Amino acid sequence: MAEYLEQLSEFLADCTYEDLSSDAVERARLVIADSVAAIAGGSREPEVMALTKQMVSEAGTGPSAVIGAGLRTEPAKAAFLNGTAGTFLEMDEGNQFSRGHPAIHVVPSALAWGEMMGVSGKDAMLAIVLGYEVGSRIGISAKIRMSMHPHGTWGTVGSAVTVAKLAGATKDQMREVINVSSCLGLGTSRQTMLQGGTVRNSYAGFSGQMGIMAWQMVTSGMTGEHDGLTTIWSTVLSEEWRPEEMTRELGSRWEIARNYFKRHSCCRYNHGTLDALAMVMDEHPGAVTLDTVDRVEVETYSLAVQLSDKNPRNTLAAKFSVPFAVATTIVNGSSGMQSFTWDAIGDERVTALAAKVEINEDPKLTALMPDFRPARVRIHLKDGQVLEAETQTNRGDTEDPYSVDDLTGKYYELAERVWPNHQASRVHQACTGFDGLADVKDLTRLFDSTEPAGNVRTSAQ
Repeated sequence: MAEYLEQLSEFLADCTYEDLSSDAVERARLVIADSVAAIAGGSREPEVMALTKQMVSEAGTGPSAVIGAGLRTEPAKAAFLNGTAGTFLEMDEGNQFSRGHPAIHVVPSALAWGEMMGVSGKDAMLAIVLGYEVGSRIGISAKIRMSMHPHGTWGTVGSAVTVAKLAGATKDQMREVINVSSCLGLGTSRQTMLQGGTVRNSYAGFSGQMGIMAWQMVTSGMTGEHDGLTTIWSTVLSEEWRPEEMTRELGSRWEIARNYFKRHSCCRYNHGTLDALAMVMDEHPGAVTLDTVDRVEVETYSLAVQLSDKNPRNTLAAKFSVPFAVATTIVNGSSGMQSFTWDAIGDERVTALAAKVEINEDPKLTALMPDFRPARVRIHLKDGQVLEAETQTNRGDTEDPYSVDDLTGKYYELAERVWPNHQASRVHQACTGFDGLADVKDLTRLFDSTEPAGNVRTSAQ
């Protein structure tokens, strides 16, 4: 048995809430609130509403809440639907060091399994932090193939660890669930995000579902390899695997405390560009408009340059397009959720301006990754002025965090797609006081009350 896996499994089995740092606990409260809001907001997208109706009708009722739908179903289906909804708006948090989004893989399974078991908020928070830790560390230890999307891969192991911890897994069971779940991740495609293939939004949902199933398989007597992580991440999904990173500073450095939050409703690779654009617009109020802009130059790092589609076909493709993100932000005065809707995609003003945005790689900026996500924006105005700004760190990263007020504002923007203000407020209070809940159901029962959605335009309209 690999020494790192033995050490990791023992740590996960023995770790208690009291072992968590104060930073990890405080950030976990914010992550839970942020994730619930992202799920609630995404639940109102037409594809999610249709899928939820179909799947719950087929699976029947159960103990676990489908957030935003006012419905309940069996835990694995609830985890799938909530994880899927949570990625639709591109507002879920992430971890720059793991190059992915750990929370949306573990929070749905923690809530779905935790409320069925009736665990305390403190125990559920511990499980979320540990699942987040393992998923993140796999992302750090490996370097996923560039042709793949990170959702639905190492997050499956994080989800399985979360469920196992909720169930009180022993060291041997924890090791087994890691080995089993390591083989249950998806063979994802990066092109889905670039081409607007919305199947991509289900990847995190599958991790939540498979994490629950992995624990059920282990408790039924099924087994995995001796070291499934090494097999998968050194030969199948990645050719780089540094297992020593799985235990480096384990218990003293918490990955959830190094996370980032998002305010731009789009892929994080857009964020440096949008932050620089905001700097220009703040410094020169009223100068950058549809009528004044002649063209826009963006220089950034290699991964962001892939987001070059000037005429995205749907809301997902729009969220993975730097030209569209720049154009819709200028036209609508915001990079929030409403700037990436079907209405925005159909806005000829946005389309015309996106055609004037050029994006190129600067190798010097690429060299700053992964610690930084830099971008440089030059806006050429029709009167000959050139307005320029550059940023190295995305807003919301640990180096430049959003304030609690910023995150609270984001929460209500998303949550009020589903709940009236007073209901959203009760949910927020339960999330930010999550570890003080006697039972996870003190939060999840609040999901049962919803009000009709406002007008949500579908792709067919």
